[in-house]
Amino acid sequence: MKSFNWHNPYLSARTPIFARNIVSTSHPLAAQAGLHMIRQGGNAVDAAIATAACMTIVEPVSNGLGSDCFAIIWDGQQLHGLNASGPAPAAWNPDYFARRYGTDERGFAQRPLRGWDTVTVPGAVAGWVALHEKFGRLPFEQLLIPAIDMAEKGYIVPPMVAHKWAAAARELHGQPGFAQAFLPDGRAPKIGELFRLPAAAQTLRRIAQTRGRAFYEEDIAEKIVAFSRAENAALNLYDLGDYRPQWVTPIKQRFRDYELYEIPPNGQGIAALIALGILNHFDLRNLPVDSPESQHLQIEAMKLAFTDVYQYVADPARMEVTPEQMLSEAYLAERASQIAPHRATQFQAGRPYAGGTIYLATADDSGMMVSFIQSNYMGFGSGVVVPGTGISLQNRGVGFSMDPKSANAVMGGKRPFHTIIPGFLTQNGQPVMSFGVMGGDMQPQGHVQTLVRMIDYDQQPQTACCAPRWKVNRDYSLDIEQGVPPNTIEGLKRLGHRMLSFEDSYMDFGAGQFIWKLSGSDAGLGYVAASDSRRDGQAVGF
Repeated sequence: MKSFNWHNPYLSARTPIFARNIVSTSHPLAAQAGLHMIRQGGNAVDAAIATAACMTIVEPVSNGLGSDCFAIIWDGQQLHGLNASGPAPAAWNPDYFARRYGTDERGFAQRPLRGWDTVTVPGAVAGWVALHEKFGRLPFEQLLIPAIDMAEKGYIVPPMVAHKWAAAARELHGQPGFAQAFLPDGRAPKIGELFRLPAAAQTLRRIAQTRGRAFYEEDIAEKIVAFSRAENAALNLYDLGDYRPQWVTPIKQRFRDYELYEIPPNGQGIAALIALGILNHFDLRNLPVDSPESQHLQIEAMKLAFTDVYQYVADPARMEVTPEQMLSEAYLAERASQIAPHRATQFQAGRPYAGGTIYLATADDSGMMVSFIQSNYMGFGSGVVVPGTGISLQNRGVGFSMDPKSANAVMGGKRPFHTIIPGFLTQNGQPVMSFGVMGGDMQPQGHVQTLVRMIDYDQQPQTACCAPRWKVNRDYSLDIEQGVPPNTIEGLKRLGHRMLSFEDSYMDFGAGQFIWKLSGSDAGLGYVAASDSRRDGQAVGF
């Protein structure tokens, strides 16, 4: 068992949760629904599916029935990875967008951030089915009962969800179907109000009855496509019917005497692996945990990681370099040598050697552990809601590039660059932690910051979760969360880091869930779990 420092020096009302069976996510009702499945004889995968289905109802600001999802599962013997992100409609290419939206000063097609022309094939429902077919214990229909009940009878809207709902309403009220589904009485629901989504209850029943077929091939698919056609959009029955999620082998990076696993591209999990591989070349433990010197090294490693990720990561069939090349030990050592300990640097992409999201974690007393993430991307995603179904569709098409020469250039049947990443930690081949941090580009940065705190500084999961964070932006400026010590901020400025400041910690600094196994060899000794106070959720267990 790792020797954590159980003292939490950061402002927080939350304490770690200890139990032999645990579900941790950003809404209490969903967490309890998942735990109920384990009590009924299900396993951690059953709990994850039930929780994920509930989250589409109780946190619609972050995900929905039209989401994508990813998962990493420890089955008791080995890890499995699931990529349930969907591809672009067959009709998409740069010319499609240029005809509809014109071109910019570079001659590249322009594209919207919301609406039908951001919607790729939704993968989440197929992902639930794939998880159940491989690992589920309870009947699939049983797992969706809590979500159906919450959609039909309603639930009380909590503070963080209400805040994000109101913010999204101003932008999305005019998107097709949005106001009818999510603006009862012409506005977003307030804290403490009851919200129902009965159309989603009917959709969930059909998903349960048909094990997802209705969503991709039958009546639900026909409703989605009829609405697409009515709005002159590209998504069709062939796009939906041809979709299959993929089982993949997680990629890894050793950090100290642990191994971090992530889903391989088209996701950005490799950014966390690159950053930690670079940090292996620095002795962080001998620097104070919140010092500018320690934070500077982590920030620079993250900047180096992002320069390569933004250059190279795409649908793996289209990448010009492989993840193995990007994670080469010699290449990461070379990248680490570019970090100046006493000043910030503007890095360029290297050349590897040739050769709105919800997260949940579950674990049961048999030793099965699940790391699962599901997202509509930008809040409510595209803003498009299919009438009579409660299906809010993601806007993952925004992840494509309109540069025809980019590895991530838009193309029909191709999966876009994805931000959502589940994480999993092992040691000596044994499971240690299922974890994740939500929030766009914050996700790999949250993985790095929390792991450094737990591994190098012995901070227990809730402490690492509560600690204030920084975020590297696309222009390599920094956002700094409230609570970062003033001397750290001043020290980072002296090193040349450009600072921005945002008060909205709901999205800007992510929100995590963590389940750490207390003994690598004995699941009966249980787990310690943490849930981020930046959301409404909790970790629950028995």
